[in-house]
Amino acid sequence: MGSVTLVVAFAIVAYLTLLTAPTTAFNRYTVGGRNMWNPGVNYSLWNNDTHYYVGDWLVFLYQPNQADVVQVNKTDYEQCRADNPITNYSRGRSYAFRLNHTGDYYFICSKGYCFSGMKLHIHSEKVPPPPPPASADLKSSVVTIRRSVGRFFAIAAAITTAIFS
Repeated sequence: MGSVTLVVAFAIVAYLTLLTAPTTAFNRYTVGGRNMWNPGVNYSLWNNDTHYYVGDWLVFLYQPNQADVVQVNKTDYEQCRADNPITNYSRGRSYAFRLNHTGDYYFICSKGYCFSGMKLHIHSEKVPPPPPPASADLKSSVVTIRRSVGRFFAIAAAITTAIFS
């Protein structure tokens, strides 16, 4: 009987947690999409209409020993120079990079492919605030949540009563 009570209590807590969970989620972008981080990809075109926000992730997937990911400053990006990298990742076959501040990020491949376009410039922005809900929508959402919570507690109480009767 005690384990059933524990399960019911856990279900109630889990349900309430889901009701109050934040809805902000960060995006994960595979650089180059299906083409990944490879020579011959137009990264300016791939990157053209995307807005990047602080907290988003860039995932570079590439062939081991054939490519790398080097974060550089703007000047080195324009000249395809990796002499003074901010970060340099060449191990494995993937690299995940989190956009941790607003501003510009520059990435190149230092294996000779940068001159043929294997480079990426990203501009990261602050996460925009969520749009304010319309007053009618807010009111109906609150009513729906109250009804859902009320139904849940009624069902939980009925189950608990049935088990312990």
